[in-house]
Amino acid sequence: MSERVAVVGGGINGLVAANYLRRGGAEVSLYERQESVGGACISDTVTVSGVEYEYPKGATVLGLMQDFVFAETGLSERLEIWAPDHAKAVYFDDAKEPVWIHRDPRELASELESKCGEAGRIEQFRRDEAEVIAFLQEGFRAARPPRLEDARRHIGHALTERFIEGSARDILDHYFTSERTKLYLGMTVIESGPVSLDAPFSAFNLPLLDSGSVFGGYYGFVKGGIWQITRALETINAELGVETLCERLVTSLDDVAADRVVIATDPVTAFGLAGLPPAPMELLGTSGKVTFLFRKPPRWKDAPEADTAFRFVFASSSLEAMEQSAQRVVADSDFEPGYIQLYGDGAAMRHMGYEEPFERVVAFVKNLGFGKPATELPEVEEWVKRELLQRIDNPEDLAHTLFLSPMDLKDQFFFPEGNVDHSMMTTGQNFSDRHFSSDPDTSFYRLGSLENVFYCGAGAYPCGSVAGTPGYMCAQEVLRSLGLPLSS
Repeated sequence: MSERVAVVGGGINGLVAANYLRRGGAEVSLYERQESVGGACISDTVTVSGVEYEYPKGATVLGLMQDFVFAETGLSERLEIWAPDHAKAVYFDDAKEPVWIHRDPRELASELESKCGEAGRIEQFRRDEAEVIAFLQEGFRAARPPRLEDARRHIGHALTERFIEGSARDILDHYFTSERTKLYLGMTVIESGPVSLDAPFSAFNLPLLDSGSVFGGYYGFVKGGIWQITRALETINAELGVETLCERLVTSLDDVAADRVVIATDPVTAFGLAGLPPAPMELLGTSGKVTFLFRKPPRWKDAPEADTAFRFVFASSSLEAMEQSAQRVVADSDFEPGYIQLYGDGAAMRHMGYEEPFERVVAFVKNLGFGKPATELPEVEEWVKRELLQRIDNPEDLAHTLFLSPMDLKDQFFFPEGNVDHSMMTTGQNFSDRHFSSDPDTSFYRLGSLENVFYCGAGAYPCGSVAGTPGYMCAQEVLRSLGLPLSS
């Protein structure tokens, strides 16, 4: 008789875990409290000028997924994906033209030298970072829990101390001389929450957020919208025999009957379901999202042909100013202009031959407090709108905007304190400490000390986002505990 596994939570990690568990031979039932699966990887509709339009309500871009997860789950056979190869544009507050972040390290070094006065070691940084990323990816593939001793053995003490144990400020000072270079790269550190640049292990955010292999470390798009990933996984899992039960709120582990339970929710919910004391976590999120809908494709002033390029706008003029802005939000400020990430999501759809009635640009914006919904923060939406529209030639084509604050993210997606990764990537919540197990050396994904309960939701190693890597790694651990063959 097959072993029964219950998966609680139908976001990306729950769906990936269910996929691997079922293909490994377990009988799998997935429980989802909402009327459909998807977690934060879902769509919503809005009516603009009498036209109903579907847009990404939560996640927008794909980048942290591993290529083997994309292939082995069956997603690669169902979906078309694409990543722009154009350099990224970075706008600094005192610059007349953008700085272009080229993929080629030599081109990048030349650009940063000419426009930022960078005299540091760009190419060396990229080589060292690539070595760390390769180590991380090998661990993902082997479903090997992260251990500092493994890192020291594989990449050496120096890179381990610099890229994993060290602070973001130290690693940026080690490789770079220009404040603008440090500002651009330091942005990654506070993406999930207002982590201090001086916090031990904060340097690890740099290689981690480049460790997705589905696009070779870069970020891209899914034809039809990123929510197609979770829709496709639901279909694939059903074909494999996974039982999916939507609108089924699980309030305790007694609500499910299984040999093993995998909880793929946020960590606060997981500890509550298991009847455990709350885990000591830093949770505050400071990111908002503004979706812009245009009647006609936006024409970018800097490079009209690069309509799918990622763009970044900085309000801070130095690394220290960005740090202070992020930390002031922790002290209950409603809004401290930090930076904006602009995704040409609609242009990418058009590039892939997917026609839509409006073209969207998605803005991921920092730094917002947790105390108010978007309806009470009109100044934030106006600031983002002003920064975007001054960079395009046809602002009159803007038809509609949709804004979500951290409080809205909590209310709509159950993000604890509005954190998109559901916990900060800081000391005690990073690399080898990014777990919820009382005995990580024996069972890294076990929840607390519960022998048959595991956790792979957001906040679990390596991270959240539309990756599925925690779901994959946790599923392999569960299969081992059941004596079933690992799935691939």
